[in-house]
Amino acid sequence: MYAVIILVAYFLLMMGVTLAFTKKEKNVEQFYVGNRKMGIWSSAMSIAATWIWAPALFVSAEKAYTSGIPGLFWFLVPNILCLIIFIPFAKQIKTQMPQGITLSGYMEEKYLSKRVKYVYTFQLTSLTILSTAVQLLAGGKIVSGITGMPFWIITIILALIAFSYAQFSGLRASIFTDTLQMILILITCIVLVPWALNMENGIQHLIVGIGGHTGSYGSLLSKEGLEVFWGFGLPTAIGLIAGPFGDQCFWQRAFSIHEKKIGKAFLLGAILFGIVPLSMGILGFIAAGAGFIPVDQSIVNFELITYLFPKWVAVLVLFMLISGLLSTVDSNLCAVASLSTDFVKTNNLKVSKMGMIILLVLGIAIANIPELSVSHLFLMYGTLRATTLLPTVMTLKGVRLSGKGVYYGVLVSFMIGLPIFAYGTLLNISSYKTLGSLLTVLLSGIVAVGITVREKRHETIFR
Repeated sequence: MYAVIILVAYFLLMMGVTLAFTKKEKNVEQFYVGNRKMGIWSSAMSIAATWIWAPALFVSAEKAYTSGIPGLFWFLVPNILCLIIFIPFAKQIKTQMPQGITLSGYMEEKYLSKRVKYVYTFQLTSLTILSTAVQLLAGGKIVSGITGMPFWIITIILALIAFSYAQFSGLRASIFTDTLQMILILITCIVLVPWALNMENGIQHLIVGIGGHTGSYGSLLSKEGLEVFWGFGLPTAIGLIAGPFGDQCFWQRAFSIHEKKIGKAFLLGAILFGIVPLSMGILGFIAAGAGFIPVDQSIVNFELITYLFPKWVAVLVLFMLISGLLSTVDSNLCAVASLSTDFVKTNNLKVSKMGMIILLVLGIAIANIPELSVSHLFLMYGTLRATTLLPTVMTLKGVRLSGKGVYYGVLVSFMIGLPIFAYGTLLNISSYKTLGSLLTVLLSGIVAVGITVREKRHETIFR
């Protein structure tokens, strides 16, 4: 019963913030990008909260527990760097297309190609679906485990909470609720980690646990550390570095932030974000050093918290977990709403909100697939983002590719790189995961450049 009260309280809290700081948005452009002059702190909080999806809360602790220092390092560092690397490109798109709304719309304008827009729309939309599914999967697993309520009902409730305020005022609602959600997350981290370290043998458990629960992962360059790099680190780093570049949530924020504040907002967002997976990783180390045996390694940090702390702490943690998961869901809802402009030129808010509903239905359906793993979904959609990385980066940097080259480059990346990676992920074959992730990120650029060069030569011959 108390969990139902928490969910109702959480809903009222988010709606309260939405009603206090925004109004029901009827202007379609402001629904998608606000007034395009959002400030540093609110934008940074929103960027950080949006990037704190389920893997940031759970995979960081799981990898620290199972793979020690290498596991946490190869998850944490690329996660922070990707937001910093994204800064000059966010500035570029704002400068080149100050009235833009979507990355796919920008690519269409650059190449005057509908098929380039649609292949980008497919990638960006697919990402929002998988990302939403993984948040609902992780949130449903935790809340259902605490309350005993059916998993599928929890996924629906979480989806409805996010939809309730996102559909009210769009991006503004997302940014202001993200700010509150990030505050709740940071407070929880600041309370729990020092508390765990101050418990009996807490620091000793941390020191012992940096080698993982087997004690053999204490170095990045050891045999075991290099195995983690090839099997997890490299494909994860590729997917994470590509993360913001293949995610409409971050392009949408680039279009919404004041042009002079984009760099500071993303840099601050990266720092604030880093506190969270680092804190969860420390709890993973403590669990490993203490010899704690979780029922489910994928949520080892949550199981440790419920074991170590008084029962009331679970309420604080539940607020943190729901905040981390729904901050991404509401951002995905705003992203898919903005992507509707690729199809409906009248910018009809009814169509955009229908897109939000369809996204949630698909996300709930995928989350309820039996035996689905958070880690597998994370790796899959992380690699999906890499399909458009190189064409996007080259275009923003002024490299003039051909529309045909960009289209077929992304298509080949989808058709060759992703299946190889999926095969390696499902069978846990490191070499295939690494090869698939490398092909996914490289093929789109290689094919795009190759076709562009061939077309230019053809033009020169027949000129």
